[in-house]
Amino acid sequence: MQKDQSVNVLGGDLEPCSMAPMTGFFRDGCCNTNTMDQGNHTVCAVLTAEFLAFSKYVGNDLSTPRPEFGFPGLQPGDRWCLCAGRFLQAHDEGCAPRVNLAATHIRALDIVPLVVLQTHRIDSDHT
Repeated sequence: MQKDQSVNVLGGDLEPCSMAPMTGFFRDGCCNTNTMDQGNHTVCAVLTAEFLAFSKYVGNDLSTPRPEFGFPGLQPGDRWCLCAGRFLQAHDEGCAPRVNLAATHIRALDIVPLVVLQTHRIDSDHT
């Protein structure tokens, strides 16, 4: 599968989101995407307990390990490539996590306005 061009929402090169846990639609540590990624896993988020509880409540349990799928389960503080739609839903509900803009793919803008992402940006895209 070929990836879309690795560009972030700021117009620069897409930076890695997380290697531990390994994230991304391609499990390459980056929020890369292509047309096969129907969930648009493009928002690099720093997860919170509040967001993880919200995600579980709406049907996507990210905190429970699923070893049969090689999924370790996520904890507050982990970085993860979220579906852009789920991020926007969390924003609308007041529980969106912080976002690393340098590691968020430009295709996130197909769903989430840049101003919304900027509202949740982390102080430094390298922390």
